[in-house]
Order: sequence, then C-alpha cells, then structure tokens
Amino acid sequence: MNILRRQFLTDMLTTSSALMLSAWLPRSVMAEWPNTAFAAKTPDTVIKALFNHSEITDSDKIEITTPTVAENGAIVPVEIFVKLPKVESITIIADRNPVPLIGQFNFPVPENTIPWVKTRIKMGTTSHLIAVVKADGKLYRAQREVKVTVGGCGAS
Repeated sequence: MNILRRQFLTDMLTTSSALMLSAWLPRSVMAEWPNTAFAAKTPDTVIKALFNHSEITDSDKIEITTPTVAENGAIVPVEIFVKLPKVESITIIADRNPVPLIGQFNFPVPENTIPWVKTRIKMGTTSHLIAVVKADGKLYRAQREVKVTVGGCGAS
C-alpha cells in the first residue's frame, strides 16, 4: 500500500468518524448563545431579550431555596423547584450582578420532566435572586433576597 492511499484512507476514516459523532450529539447540547440577554444590564431587559415580552405573573408555586446570608458570594447554592404543569424553562437572574443573567435551563419534554434546578452561582453583592419560569406558554416569577457579605464577582 503506498503512502497516498494510506493517507487518503486515514483522512476518510477520521472525517466519517467526526460526522457520525456530530450527528449523534443531541441538538440541545449545541445551544445558541443569547448575546443580547447576556449583554443586558437589568432584569427587565434580560427578560425581553429571552422571551420577547415582559408580561409576568408572580407565583407562589416557585420555590427558591438559598441561604439568607451568603458568606462568600463566589459560591452561593441555589435550588429552584416548580409546582407548575408543563414547565419549559427556568431562568435565574441576579438583579445587581454585573451580568444579571445567571443561566437558563430548558426542558425539552415539559410533560415528562421534573422542573427542578440545583446549582451554585456567583453574586457580586446583596441582591434579589429572580427565577423566571416559562410554563405552558406563560411566564411566572418568584424572587428572594440574598445578602452577600463577601462579593464573588470581583466586588467586596
């Protein structure tokens, strides 16, 4: 077998392997980056950038569990549990952070998922933590104040 043929076969196997791998990855892993939402400086502009409208209903069916006082803003545990049907997404916003949008968690099959998120976030200073939930095409929200003693976003 000559060198050109061997190189051609190696290249073909590598290319076909890469194509099969990209076809195998779920589409939800390759999400789009919401540039305007991350560039927004207020919760209202984050919500408009992500959801294209700002009509939100306050809900007591969204439970936000965080410490009342976070000793270190670099590691603030957050747990959000939603008791609404057909939850499509949970968005976390810290209103006084330099970048208020913390993250958005999408549920691809709303009927068969448990709407629950547990994570750790950074908070620069004492602020309201806002959970915006999209359920059955409507927006709901709940908020909770978290007091930060040592900031985690470069501020103290």
